[in-house]
Amino acid sequence: MSQITNILVCGVGGQGVMTATEILAEAAISLGFDVKKTEVAGMSQRGGVVTSQLRFGKEVRSPQIGPGEADLLVAFESAEALRWSHMLKPGGVALVNTGCIVPPVVNLGLFPYPEDPVDKMRALGLTVHAFDATSIALGLGNIRLGNTVMLGASSDLLPFPAAVLRDAVLARFGARKPHLVDANREAFEAGRKAVASEPVAA
Repeated sequence: MSQITNILVCGVGGQGVMTATEILAEAAISLGFDVKKTEVAGMSQRGGVVTSQLRFGKEVRSPQIGPGEADLLVAFESAEALRWSHMLKPGGVALVNTGCIVPPVVNLGLFPYPEDPVDKMRALGLTVHAFDATSIALGLGNIRLGNTVMLGASSDLLPFPAAVLRDAVLARFGARKPHLVDANREAFEAGRKAVASEPVAA
C-alpha cells in the first residue's frame, strides 16, 4: 500500500463520470486505502465536459494529478480522452469509450470534433483500449449502464481484485435501485470482456 494510484475519469455530463469515480473511491476505501478525489472540473450539465481525479494509497496528501502522472485514464467519450491524454504517465493505460457524444461547443461551431481521437492517441505512443461501451450498454437494454461497463473495463487494471470493485458497484445499486443489480453485474462483466477481447495498441 506504499504506492499511490492516480486515476483520471473524464466524459460529458449525463454519462455518470462522478458516480463512477465515487464507486472507485468506495472500493479503495473498503480496503483501507487513504483516498482523495476532486469534484467536477468544468461544466457538469448534460453535454458539458466533466472530469474527476482520484488518488489512493497508504497516504495521500492531495487529490490533484499533474500532467504525466495518471496511471489510468477512464474516458467515457473519445474526444475527451484525447483532450486529457497528456495526463497519462509513461506506461499508463487509457480506456476509451468510442461511442461519440458531440458536445455543444462543437454543435455551435466553436470547436471542431477531432478526427479519430483513438488513432491520434495511439500515434502519441499511448497504450489504449478502445471499445464501444455505449453500444454495449444499449445492448443490455439501458444506456445508463455505460458507466458500469467502463468500471468493469477498469477492474483488471487496478491494484486490487476485480471482485472488490464489482462488489462496490453492486452495493451502490443494491441500496438505491435493487432492480438494477443483475443488469449492473452483467454490464460490469461485459466491460471486463470488452477489454480482454480488444487488442492493445500503443
